[in-house]
Amino acid sequence: MRLVIALLLPWLLFFTIGRPFAGIICLILQITVIGWIPAAIWAVYALSQYKTDQKIRTAFPR
Repeated sequence: MRLVIALLLPWLLFFTIGRPFAGIICLILQITVIGWIPAAIWAVYALSQYKTDQKIRTAFPR
């Protein structure tokens, strides 16, 4: 579900993974039609990093 959000509304994904400042920057980038593709790529990359961080936290609890 987050992957669909990353492709359609990239800025919203950043708010769901707890990065509101990046979400605001991504929204500004997405406002331009040309910036939509880089914003979507950035959101998908951030989502993959978030999933990796979650797996690491699960494997090595504090």
